[in-house]
Amino acid sequence: MKTIDDLQVAGQRVFVRADLNVPLDGETITDDGRIRAAVPTITKLLDRGAKVIVASHLGRPKGAPEPQYSLAPVARRLGELLGKQVVFATDTVDENARATVAGLGDGELALLENLRFNAGETSKDDTERGAFADRLAALADLYVGDGFGAVHRKHASVYDLPARLPHAAGDLIAAELTVLKKLTEDVKRPYAVVLGGAKVSDKLGVIDHLLEKADRILIGGGMAYTFLKAQGHEVGGSLLQEDQVPAVQDYLRRAKERGVEFVLPVDVTAAPEFPDLKAKAPTNPRLVPADAIPADLQGLDIGPETRKLYASKLADAATVFWNGPMGVFEHPDYAEGTRAVAQALLDSPAFTVVGGGDSAAAVRILGFDENAFGHISTGGGASLEYLEGKTLPGLAALED
Repeated sequence: MKTIDDLQVAGQRVFVRADLNVPLDGETITDDGRIRAAVPTITKLLDRGAKVIVASHLGRPKGAPEPQYSLAPVARRLGELLGKQVVFATDTVDENARATVAGLGDGELALLENLRFNAGETSKDDTERGAFADRLAALADLYVGDGFGAVHRKHASVYDLPARLPHAAGDLIAAELTVLKKLTEDVKRPYAVVLGGAKVSDKLGVIDHLLEKADRILIGGGMAYTFLKAQGHEVGGSLLQEDQVPAVQDYLRRAKERGVEFVLPVDVTAAPEFPDLKAKAPTNPRLVPADAIPADLQGLDIGPETRKLYASKLADAATVFWNGPMGVFEHPDYAEGTRAVAQALLDSPAFTVVGGGDSAAAVRILGFDENAFGHISTGGGASLEYLEGKTLPGLAALED
């Protein structure tokens, strides 16, 4: 796989597929981590005299413009971070985009409007997707793939476009791959994995694969209650995927056979209702045993004894991968479990990887120093699929 150091970019129109899919509250960006992660590659190309065309998706528009998903706020923030003007094209491949790109000088930058405003970007029809890729290719001379958070998608700008232009991986993707190889090929042990988030079904593939790789797997978040149910415990009104209980029971059996330690909560912080995340008003949380959650309560975070247990299980690890919060970290009453796991990673001598998505957001929202972790990924879903052993379309497209 070539990198941008292998490309002659001076005076060339370089299409950079970034991942600028950031959370918005109206036009306010609430977490700019992905934008900041894109800056080094863009800066390098600009400094080498390229005419840089940045493109990304944001949210899930239905193949047509939707104002709430405009990248205009991202253009403003990117300009602030770069300290230079970012010309914003108000469409993706139509008249304004073509005129914007034509007006770029060497070392100048444009950001196209949301790629998903065109149905061809995400189409499952190869012909429709390819036609959109053709129109994108007409804007540029070279392609740089740097949106790691999108490489698991077979989308026009990720998969089809690289086949139409000389291409290379950006520095962000190169860095992500270096880290992921440390989690799959030459792993220093003990290797501990912390998995959280809402649904166990989202993690089935990676759990299956990690049974062959990890030494211990710590489970938290909403998915923990399906594991507790699989052990025969009552989980009250907690999030539960009843249809996944047989699969989870099989994983627990296989883990025992292979000597992989599964660590589940021993206590949880619970409440009768899910908290209001906007108001963040104080609630009335109760601490209950994880194996006997009352019927009128739902678990919303791991409890203090579980926090201590998980910290002890991470203290001697040499490698730690963490994906998914331990509870409803957006509310202060239920953030302590996620905070404790983040702190345990910092306290551990291990090589620590935060696997993108809500975990990366939690690190920033809870005020941790991002640079203190070994690596914070920009792609939760992409990281998980890589760890499952899947071929990621956007990475395959960058191979020579």
